[in-house]
Amino acid sequence: MTSSTKFLITGLPGSGKTTLVEKIIAELRSEVTMNGFITREIRLEGRRLGFELRSLDGRVAILSHVDLKTPYRVGKYRVDLAGFDNFLASIKFFAPEVRLVVVDEIGKMECLSDRFREIIRQLLSGPVVLLATIALQGTPFMEKIKTSPMVQVFEISPGNREDLGRELLARIRAKV
Repeated sequence: MTSSTKFLITGLPGSGKTTLVEKIIAELRSEVTMNGFITREIRLEGRRLGFELRSLDGRVAILSHVDLKTPYRVGKYRVDLAGFDNFLASIKFFAPEVRLVVVDEIGKMECLSDRFREIIRQLLSGPVVLLATIALQGTPFMEKIKTSPMVQVFEISPGNREDLGRELLARIRAKV
């Protein structure tokens, strides 16, 4: 096994990145002190309207929505950058007792935030184990992360989903 403690899951939209991360969190929750967040779709009558953030300790915030009034936009979604920054400020990513940080996801919307990009830079250079999802394609910042020698990138697909979950669980357990 490699010495990396930074694990990134990439794949097509809807490929199961978040679901895999949630399974890993459920497996490790009683073993490891962790912090971070998951991103979930906001849907109404089958239509995706935006995205919400859920911290691992249960707090919820809106990341983006088609009806938000904000100048920040990715596709049809308006991004609540101030709300996202406030949400990030409430998460203790760097508390001494935290052994695992979960970031779902490193995407175009999230990367609009200077605070978020700085948190990611600090997590990549710090000692904590990082489990993150990252879009297949994105910003130059995202591409730089994926090609960093500090990270291991795993691409999820329907054919490897179960095996990848077991492999990541073993690698994370060995590092925390």
